[in-house]
Formats: sequence, C-alpha cells, structure tokens
Amino acid sequence: MLKNITLGQYFPGNSVIHRMDSRCKIILNVLFVIVLFIGRNFYALGLCALFVLFVYTLSGIKYRLIFKSLKPILPLIAFTGILNLFFIRGVVIDGIEPLPLWEWRFISIYPEGVYTSVFMVTRIVALIVGMSLLTYTTSPITLTDAIESLLSPLKKLKFPSHELAMMMTIALRYIPILIEETDKIMSAQKARGATLDSGGLFKRAKALIPIMVPLFVSAFKHANELALAMECRCYTGGNGRTRLRQLKTSYIDYIAVMFTLLLFGGVIAINIIMR
Repeated sequence: MLKNITLGQYFPGNSVIHRMDSRCKIILNVLFVIVLFIGRNFYALGLCALFVLFVYTLSGIKYRLIFKSLKPILPLIAFTGILNLFFIRGVVIDGIEPLPLWEWRFISIYPEGVYTSVFMVTRIVALIVGMSLLTYTTSPITLTDAIESLLSPLKKLKFPSHELAMMMTIALRYIPILIEETDKIMSAQKARGATLDSGGLFKRAKALIPIMVPLFVSAFKHANELALAMECRCYTGGNGRTRLRQLKTSYIDYIAVMFTLLLFGGVIAINIIMR
C-alpha cells in the first residue's frame, strides 16, 4: 500500500546517528554519492553496501525500512535495468563481434549488458537506501537549519538561503502526507466501484484522472493552510530569526568523517587494484 512508503519520514531516536550534526550528515551524504559513482566494480559497491548496513545498525533503524524506501523507485530501477540489459553491446576486439547470450529477432542480450544492468541497479539501490537515512534520522526543523547554515555564505550575494531551505524541507515533509492522501483517495474510489488495477496501459492511465484531481485539490488546500498558519505566526523570512537549538559539531561527527574518508580511500584502492 502507498501508506507503507517511508520516503521523507522522520523516525525519532537517540542513536549516535541521530545525535550527529545535521550539517555533517548532509556533507557526508554528498560524499557518499561521490564515492558510489567513483566505484567501478562490484567490490567497490559491496564495500559501500556494507558501510550503509553498518550505519543503519548504528542508527537503530529497522532493516525492513530499507525495502520500504525502495518502493517509490521500483519502476525507475526496472526501467534502468531493462535499458542497460537490451541496449548495451559487447566491445569489438580485433574486428570480432561479441557473441550474445540470448537473441530473438532484433533483440539481443550480451554479457556486458547483463553486467552493466546489474551494476547500475545495485548502484541506484545503494544510493536511495543511503540517502534515505538522512531524513530517517534528521527532523525537518534541524534539516532546515542545516541547509540554511550550509548556504549562509551565499547571503552575501543576496541569495535567499533561508527561504530555499524552508521550501526544500517543506517539500520533504509533505511527501508522506501526499502519499497518505493518495492512498485514501484510491481506497475511496475503489469503494465506489472504480477499477484501478485492471485493464491495459491506457485504461489504467485514464483511471488515474479521478485520483489526480482530488489530490491536486488536497495539495492546494494543505498549501493554503500552511501559508495561513505561517502568517498567523508572523513569519517574515529568515531576517532576525533565532534558533532554540544551535547546531554544534562533536566528536561523533569527526569519527563519522574519518570512517567516510576511509570508505573513500578504500573505494579508490579497489579501483586501482582491480583495474
């Protein structure tokens, strides 16, 4: 069900990952993405996967949430795998064409296509699972303060860093709400006799219209209520605002940076050894 999707949700806790400085977590997430795309083989991706599982263990987040975080991107994963599977051909060596593993009419599957398909799917899964941990262990308010703090040097260029951070955090915060609204609308339509899971592609696409219209109405309603609530609290932007909790780094953040740098060095070493 859509209500089981965990994208953008926050799970309160008191683990070492929860207590980390949110600015450090954002920077380490960016570094983790770089490490993933630097890795050129399965050994490097395997090291990244072990690192992610280790961090999940420290955070106290249940492993079943890993599978839930992948639900929204299953179509993207399948599409990426199919594209690489059918459109990646082998390398021509000395004028010799590679032999396909399977061939039917104009469709061919080569060993390089299978390897690339599995490699890209593994990389995307590791990317989504690793990035999901940021929202799982960081509250929306703390995340807003961290993004604003990281973008604060741009204030000298009249860049609206606070407003941008606020918009990004609100967007993340409303993902679970919109997913829940979609699930309710779909259940209501099915109770009225709507068939959403049967028929061809065009029939299913047409059946989405009774869902999208009330969903957009609900989204605009939530936006209007949020704007009204912010106005009632005299919200005028980031000028002169103070924070209840100040962001501070601790020894936990330095240890996390050290482990991430070790991961970075390990991936580079694997690339050099397995060249």
